[in-house]
Amino acid sequence: MFLDLAASRPDAPALRDDLGATRTRLELVDRATRLGRLLRGPLGVGPGDHVALLTDNRVELFETYLAAILAGVWFVPVNGLFSSDEIDHVVRDSGARLVLAEPESAHLVADDHPVVRLGPELDGLLAGADDEPFPTDGPAGSRFSYTSGTTGSPKGVKRAIPATVGAMLELQSRLGTQVGLDGSGPHLVTGPAYHAAPGGYAFFDLCNGAELHLMRRFDAERTLDLLEGDAVRHTHLVPTMMVRMLRLPAERRAAFSAPDLDLVLHGAAPISPTVKRRMIDWFGPILVEYWGTSEAGTFTSVGSEDWLRHPGTVGRAAPGFEVTAVDEDGRPLPAGEVGLLVCHTPGQDRPFEYWNAPTKTDEAYLAPGTFSLGDMGRVDDEGWVHLADRSTNMIISGGVNVYPAEVEQVLLEHPAVIDVAVFGIPDDEWGEQVKAAVELVPDTDASTAVDGILAFAAERLGRHKVPRTIDVHASLPRQPNGKLYVRGLRDPYWEGRDRAI
Repeated sequence: MFLDLAASRPDAPALRDDLGATRTRLELVDRATRLGRLLRGPLGVGPGDHVALLTDNRVELFETYLAAILAGVWFVPVNGLFSSDEIDHVVRDSGARLVLAEPESAHLVADDHPVVRLGPELDGLLAGADDEPFPTDGPAGSRFSYTSGTTGSPKGVKRAIPATVGAMLELQSRLGTQVGLDGSGPHLVTGPAYHAAPGGYAFFDLCNGAELHLMRRFDAERTLDLLEGDAVRHTHLVPTMMVRMLRLPAERRAAFSAPDLDLVLHGAAPISPTVKRRMIDWFGPILVEYWGTSEAGTFTSVGSEDWLRHPGTVGRAAPGFEVTAVDEDGRPLPAGEVGLLVCHTPGQDRPFEYWNAPTKTDEAYLAPGTFSLGDMGRVDDEGWVHLADRSTNMIISGGVNVYPAEVEQVLLEHPAVIDVAVFGIPDDEWGEQVKAAVELVPDTDASTAVDGILAFAAERLGRHKVPRTIDVHASLPRQPNGKLYVRGLRDPYWEGRDRAI
């Protein structure tokens, strides 16, 4: 448990960020304790209440994470890309009693919400706060996540958590160990920690003793520099980050050497098998891929060597989960057939619930402890899970199902493509046609590249899967966690139509 690690080595480094702030383990525990006491006392936050946190990567984010657990409150990390309306929705919908906000973002919070600004204002309050430790047998708090809002208003989700502080901290350590986050060395946080994956995995590693280095913004070349220069052992990447790293000049990639790096976690979005193989060839067999969600955590994981033996898999079921593919009637499918992926958690009837949305919660569960979040895929006869796509993303063209993720993986293999999104647009004859939007390598001639990409796709995909047309964008509306705002690209094509996806 992290509290024990802090007591045994109080001066060991725990956090540092790009703003120049650092924390030892003792400083982290002290500030988290004071923040918890401040919340539960002068700031009027009761046990089980909610506190919103609006910030990019800085040390206070993880201080709040630990403070919430210790004080038995729930903190709500707010996506830094949300509009002021979306921020207001999250704060009001969650019933947050208080907003902790980065000074540069505080103006986005509605005037009727109490706000404490990170930095000097919070530091001043902490200096005078009570530092009495919280009992480890007291009620635990946790993280209360909201979806990204890619398909409507952000929706809150709460996971079932252990009853006590001690059990909650032990769970964080155990979840880290399951995927190799053993606290053995520095952990580079490349993505925004307000997202469940980069923030959650980093916290697991922290709880096992790792120092976290929080990058303010991802930059491909700087990431290589930090992996080399800081003796980083662990990091988390998403496929778009990998593509950008692979697009760096060949001489920079050839010069890269990070002998201490022994684990690169990745997930959050589908990855092209070609990109994955190139990363393994470059970094070595240290990539661990996972499939999971904000709702229920990590369902599967797979190391590089197993992935090479089973290309395209996202792994086997993690401890505490069973994964099957079912048909439209909920009946298990034979091994290898694509269907709706269903997870089963023995001993847990409802491992998560959607906040203020009992109908949505009920719809997610097929039976007690058995749920689906809309992912399509197959499970082979050895239990290896292969994703197809989200059911909501599926394109139906002439009665044939097309999974955008499959097409995206092929297009990403083209050397001129940095990023891609595939979606369905109206077609009077076929119902939908396949449309692609791409971001190209700088200084690429768009018209020539598009013709080449279409020819490239035609050689590798069935005729019905090849995009009819391709639009070129300066950048795609993708979040730093790898997820794409598909609706912003797709919705204009469906305006005025009776059917919208």
